[in-house]
Amino acid sequence: MYRALADAIRDAEAQGKSLSEVALEAEAADQARPIAEIRDALHRALIVMRGAVEQGVVGDLTSASGLVGGDAAKLMASGNGPLANTLFRDVLARALAVQEVNAAMGVIVAAPTAGGAGVLPAVLTGIAAARGIGEAALVSALATAGLIGAVVAERASLSGAEGGCQAETGAAAGMAAGAATEMLGGSPSQVGHAVALAQQGTLGLVCDPLGGLVELPCVFRNATGAAIAMAAIEMALAGVTFAIPADEVIDVMGDIGREMDVRYRETAGGGLAATPTGRRLARERLVQIKRS
Repeated sequence: MYRALADAIRDAEAQGKSLSEVALEAEAADQARPIAEIRDALHRALIVMRGAVEQGVVGDLTSASGLVGGDAAKLMASGNGPLANTLFRDVLARALAVQEVNAAMGVIVAAPTAGGAGVLPAVLTGIAAARGIGEAALVSALATAGLIGAVVAERASLSGAEGGCQAETGAAAGMAAGAATEMLGGSPSQVGHAVALAQQGTLGLVCDPLGGLVELPCVFRNATGAAIAMAAIEMALAGVTFAIPADEVIDVMGDIGREMDVRYRETAGGGLAATPTGRRLARERLVQIKRS
């Protein structure tokens, strides 16, 4: 697999192929598996992603701590906000839905992690539903997302414990932005700009889960990550470019993560987790979990 997104973009453009095609070819060569078999595995992941969205928007799930549940359904049904009945609002609700399923110990796809799992399914399935995009294109988009995630893993990190939430929700935003840009007809170069535009918007994002639970603020940061991805997609497809290449943005994310204070790397020792309310809620909810 590629270690630099620039190399994949170069190969795709030289061969007149999409990034998903070169990603699948590289993965098939690395694993000695047929491309059809890899696409089947991606399609199974897509089915689980869609199932998590559908389960989450019903609104009848609650996490063990009681801190999370029902907000995706509220957002989906609300007609009060300025985004009512728009694709953008639908994507936000889908991101919350997946994370509510995760918090309730349901089945999700780590994309790239459990803490950031709502962004990619929300963006891809939301856009596909609105635009009538079929399964084959969605599977190809997942291949592109996998390529982007693999590059982030190689050059930086996908772990909140190593790099803060920029490595989880931030990476997910980059994966979703790049994958959806290709799915909507963007060129390999535009995919690269979408990744850079998304990831630059999450640099320095801390990981500060209350009580160490992947609930607050994790669930809601996925909606924020999806919003950032949507902004990046819109800009990239309009021809907006980002002066710093995606690989360099990813490198900076890795540098920031390594230099980040340990309190902001999934330890629940800083940020929102360390506020008076955050500490109180963590104590109350952890007691509740032990009792249950």
